[in-house]
Amino acid sequence: MNFESSKFIVLSELREVFDNVDTAQVEKFADMICEAEKVFVVGVGRVLLMMQAFEKRLNHLGIDSYFVGEINEPAITDKDLLIVGSGSGESVVPVAIVKVASKYNPTIVHIGSNPNSSMTPYESLFVRIPCSTKLNLPDEIKSKQIMSSLFEQSVLLLADMVALLVADRKHITDLHALWRKHANLE
Repeated sequence: MNFESSKFIVLSELREVFDNVDTAQVEKFADMICEAEKVFVVGVGRVLLMMQAFEKRLNHLGIDSYFVGEINEPAITDKDLLIVGSGSGESVVPVAIVKVASKYNPTIVHIGSNPNSSMTPYESLFVRIPCSTKLNLPDEIKSKQIMSSLFEQSVLLLADMVALLVADRKHITDLHALWRKHANLE
C-alpha cells in the first residue's frame, strides 16, 4: 500500500458514509444545539477526542459547551443538550452517563451507528453514522481502515459540518472573527 491507495480508501469510505447520513437528522441536530442553554458532550477513547474538538468549536461559536468530567462542568438541566458519541451505543461510560443525565431531563442526542442500542430509550434524537463498529452489524458500511477509524473520522467531520450549520443559524458571517475566541495563551 502507498499513500495514494490509503488516501483513496479513506476518502471514498467517508464519501459513502456521508452519502448515507440522514440530512433531516443533521438539520434537527443543529437546531437542538442552537436551542440549548448549555451543551455537554461525552464519549470514550478516540471518539471522546472528536467530541472534545466539537465542544471546543461550539465554544468558538458562542455556545456554552463542556465535556462530561471536565473540572468546570456545571450541572445539567432540562434546558440543556447532552451529545453522546458512541458507535455501538453500548460503551459502558456513555450508557451510564445517559442514564444519570436522564434524571435531569436534558435533550439527548446520540451520534452512533447502532439504531437499537441501550441508549435508544433515552435519546431525543439519533444521528446515524452508518459505518463499521465493534458490533459489525449487517447494514454498516464496512471499512478497510484500522478498527473504528472510519467512525471516528466521520464524527469529527460531521461535527464540523454541524458547526457550519450552527454558524449559519446564529448569523455568524465573519468566520475569521471567531479567532478572537481562540485560546491565546499558547
